[in-house]
Formats: sequence, C-alpha cells, structure tokens
Amino acid sequence: MPSPFPGMNPYLELPELWSEFHSRMIVAIADELDHLLSRQYRVAVEKRLYLSQAGEQVLIGIPDVAVTAMPSSESSALQSNPRPIAVVEPLTVELPTLEEVQEWYLEIREVSTGTVIAVLELLSPKNKRSGEGRNAYLQKRQQVLSSITHLIEIDLLRAGEPMPIKGIARSLYRILISRSPQRPQAQLYGFGLRQPIPAFPVPLRAGEPEPLLDLQPLLHQVYDRARFELVIDYQAPLKPGLSQLDREWLQDFIRLEEKD
Repeated sequence: MPSPFPGMNPYLELPELWSEFHSRMIVAIADELDHLLSRQYRVAVEKRLYLSQAGEQVLIGIPDVAVTAMPSSESSALQSNPRPIAVVEPLTVELPTLEEVQEWYLEIREVSTGTVIAVLELLSPKNKRSGEGRNAYLQKRQQVLSSITHLIEIDLLRAGEPMPIKGIARSLYRILISRSPQRPQAQLYGFGLRQPIPAFPVPLRAGEPEPLLDLQPLLHQVYDRARFELVIDYQAPLKPGLSQLDREWLQDFIRLEEKD
C-alpha cells in the first residue's frame, strides 16, 4: 500500500527508519532517472566516507584514592608501622570511539566524456547536525558549487540546521536546484507536510530539455515495497514536534485514514 500522506511521510524521518528509507529512495531515484535520461547519460550511485564519533564523549572518572611513590626513608618507616591497605573498586567507563559513516548520493555522467553533469544529494541527519558529517558534506557541496556541475539537493528532514542559503523562506522541506551557469542564484522548492512533494526539472547540458523528476510516486513505491506500514505506529508522537496547526491537521488526517 502507498504512504497515507499526500507528501512526505514524517514518520519516515524517525531514526530507526530513515537509513533504510534513504538507501531505498536513492536507488529508486537512480532507476527513475535511467528511464528519463537519454543513453548519452548514465546515473552512478556513489558514496562518501568519513569517520564520526559514535556517541557522546564520556569523561573518565577520578578515583577517590591515588597511588604515589614515596621516598625510601618514609617507605621504611611505614614498613615498621604497617597500615591497612586501601582497596578501591575501579570505575567502569566508556571511551569515545569512531564509526565509519557511508552516505550515498547520485552522479549524472555523460557517457562519452565521463564528465559529471549533475550531483543529486538526499540529505541525512548527520549533514544537518554540527560535527564531522556536516563538515564533510559542506566541503563536498562547496566543491560542486565551485565547479561546472549542477547540484540537486533534497532535504526531507525537518530536524537539524538547513543548508546555508541566502534569503530563504522557512519551510519544513526543501529541494534546491543550482544550475552552474546561473550561480550564485538557484531555485528553491519549499513545501510542508500537507503538500505533495513538487516535481522538479533535472538540469543537463546547456540547451537540452530538462526532464521532470517526480519524487512523490517514488516515495509511495518505496513505502509499499519496504512494507513500512507494518512497523510504523501512527499514534506515536513525532520528533521533532509539529506546529499546532500541523499537529491538529495530522491528528485529523490519521483519524480519517483509520476510519477508511
């Protein structure tokens, strides 16, 4: 069955579902682009690797008793007047560890030259939180924006800090199209919980028709094939929370869906 929402399903943003949704959606977009593009192009699934701290840093506790070396004269005096030995239970601590993070994105390449014509990114939570994930993504983003490659940036996450854009109107979700000849100007599609995900043109070589990529049916297909309806509890609270208007709309919407 398709996702019950008209646009983005906010329950797919939950941490336990997002990684699978992201992977499946990237492949679905690649397959759809293969249908839309002529055979002078191919779509490559690429990955970005970096190390990220796996959890919050834990400070190592300081024991109540310290063991120090003493001068030999004092040591001899103590041996003649022995004292009880202090036994201290060690603390169990956890040291910070690093995990390897893989983030998948797409490259539209020209077959004859191998030139990367466009990069398509589906943002992940680590891209929108301060830390190595955001730093790695912003560095890659700037490399693309400084080149002749187009950038398509899809943000289907309400949480976190949006990517740097001047003059942005606030919206829950965003799709950015940055065509290299028009920079620094770009086109931004902002939408909310109640609207379908807008279809958008995919920039190619100058003068070529730009096919429309419609993400909404792809999201429904991914939702259906992954059987997400079997694991989503639509009565559970959402994180992050919604505005009062969106929360009321969501409650009414779920109520109507349950009646059907």
